[in-house]
Amino acid sequence: MIPPEADCFQHREIAAALDPSLPCQVLSGTGGAGKTQIAARHARNVWEAGGVDLLVWATATSRHGILEAYAEAAAVVSGAGAGAAVATGLDDPERAAARFLTWAQSTTRRWLIVLDDVTDPADLGAAAGRTGLWPPPRPHGRTILTTRRRDAALPGRLVDVGLFTPAEAASYLTAKLAARGRRDDPAEVAALARDLGHLPLALAQATTYLVDLHLGCAAYRALLADRTRTLPGLLPEDGGLPDAHRTTLAATWSLSVDHADRLRPRGLARPLLELAAMLDPNGIPSAVLLAPPVLDHLARHRPRQDRPVTAEEATAAISCLHRLSLADHAPGTPHQAVRVHALVQRVTREALPGDAERDALARTCADALDAVWPDTERDTALVRALRANTTTLASHAPDGLWRPGPHDVLFRAGDSLGHAGLVTDAVSHFEDLCSTALRYVGRDHPGTLRGRRRLAWWRGMTGDAAGAARAYGELLADDLRVLGPDHPDTLDTRHALAWWRGMAGDAAGAATGFGELLPDYERLVGTDHVLTLVTRGNLIHWRGEAGDAAGAAEGFTELLADHLRVLGPDHPDTLNVRHGLAWWTGTAGDAAGAATAFGRLVDDYVRVLGPDHPTVLTGRSDLAHWRGEAGDAAGAAAAYRDLLADDLRLLGQDHPNTLHARRGLARCRGLAGDAAGAAADLEEVLGDYVRVLGPGHIETLGARADLARWRGAAAVRARPSAPP
Repeated sequence: MIPPEADCFQHREIAAALDPSLPCQVLSGTGGAGKTQIAARHARNVWEAGGVDLLVWATATSRHGILEAYAEAAAVVSGAGAGAAVATGLDDPERAAARFLTWAQSTTRRWLIVLDDVTDPADLGAAAGRTGLWPPPRPHGRTILTTRRRDAALPGRLVDVGLFTPAEAASYLTAKLAARGRRDDPAEVAALARDLGHLPLALAQATTYLVDLHLGCAAYRALLADRTRTLPGLLPEDGGLPDAHRTTLAATWSLSVDHADRLRPRGLARPLLELAAMLDPNGIPSAVLLAPPVLDHLARHRPRQDRPVTAEEATAAISCLHRLSLADHAPGTPHQAVRVHALVQRVTREALPGDAERDALARTCADALDAVWPDTERDTALVRALRANTTTLASHAPDGLWRPGPHDVLFRAGDSLGHAGLVTDAVSHFEDLCSTALRYVGRDHPGTLRGRRRLAWWRGMTGDAAGAARAYGELLADDLRVLGPDHPDTLDTRHALAWWRGMAGDAAGAATGFGELLPDYERLVGTDHVLTLVTRGNLIHWRGEAGDAAGAAEGFTELLADHLRVLGPDHPDTLNVRHGLAWWTGTAGDAAGAATAFGRLVDDYVRVLGPDHPTVLTGRSDLAHWRGEAGDAAGAAAAYRDLLADDLRLLGQDHPNTLHARRGLARCRGLAGDAAGAAADLEEVLGDYVRVLGPGHIETLGARADLARWRGAAAVRARPSAPP
């Protein structure tokens, strides 16, 4: 018997992928994707069109079910009729199945065999002297399998059955509601389809539930979002399932998990799925699931804990989940290599024994994210994926990331937003972190103080230098009270306080602050420690900003000698000192010397850090600036154009570096004689500065000043000449 067509059957684009001329096709996809309904529609169409003389539909969840269907078919083709199946071989199903397959091999009659929901391909095999149950490849025969498996050994053409498209899901939900006399807001219908991940089984069962309880889509979505409720409580019970569903959504994947866990390497698929259930359904970097904390976790949960788990075994466990359609594994996209449907994740999380287990999984995932997070964020796609996974993890197990204290990955994620140019988002992140810290660990916990330190920094980066200085001043009082004057965090706060005083316009105050800090670093860590050297560099910088440009250039010359002696020529801090020396050389009046120094520095930056490193992009920007100051407007413009292309490619159109390159290019246009064009370009970039960084940011104010300059120049040039 072909399963009945689902209520409000939704035509799908994927159904057209079934080719009636092919001898064997495999419909593979996750549980609840609608494979059976697609196969049933195809089989029914072929039968009703007279395309086959025999149609066999076998429920293939076990070898017994396949043998039973073949034995009944044997009775039919022998002429005894389906009712005589027992007399013709059900008492010896292996022999009856062999007779049927012999008939299928030799007949010229047209047949179609559908093996629905093949759970284990081994059930069709001929191992241990059993009859092989694979239908024979014949010109007159056709075979369709539906399965959650994606084993390479499956015969025939693979048709990957995914989710409903958003349009298909919305159309299906609308039709289901209309069939019960219900109408709902199309936006809420589409949102509910999205919340359920466009999974056909979930949509069918959820619609039945909300209709039975007279709920609207918005009300049901609110229940679905309530983390105190479990998924089984938001779906029909076994007796109320629609469309002859055999199991509830919550039970749909349990058998697949059991099978995956029995595949080699045995016992690793389930604990790996539990970890993946805590992370981003849109993609988990492969490096995260292969990180040492994950391997240690798998080793503790394997059946025999007598040896560690290797990265190769963890990769094989991912493949097991892929083979059972519990996850999609795409090694070709390593930053989003593993995807698990959000409902599979939810069912997996809700099956955990308790909060302690969930929190332990969260700490393992956080440790893995932190372990693979690069100190220098060159790969923007990777860090974007790491941020997304951290956000998802924090939403699923907030307690786990705050006990015994805030996990480092929470700070990594916030700083990463700022480094990506999303400074406003970084401020929001650390505002939330600080308020959460007050609830979990209290005002004086080092984690709370650390969060305030990062919040103040990124507040300054939005342009509120005075606000940052005030915040650091308040923080310093608490650092001194809680941590003491010589604690590294207290010294870091003094360092940042001096910096933001300078950025707020008090260059002399900044120089004084760094001058007072330097002896403490020398006393605590020594004169050659990197923190001491950095403090010297900042002291020199702010003395230069206070008016002594020549002294700053001289100071950086002396500092460079110490960096070369202590750190070597290729250390990033040594390169940064050369950067400061080149800048102050130009500021002291030698623009050509600055351009030459930046040209050499950029070559070394590229060699040491790689061409796409953010510091390299900054060096190229300063090189273009000093070329323009040295009188080479055309060369500066060309450099800015090349830089802008790379900024757009690597950082995006709203990153401050990209905006700065556009501002520099406009300035070069003015220097080349096109004041009106420069003003027009600057007016456009100023609007983006205001939108991205806000009206009070120092870069926004600089762009506004540039615009005023070139508007004035354009007005002068447009003024009619006085008569002779």
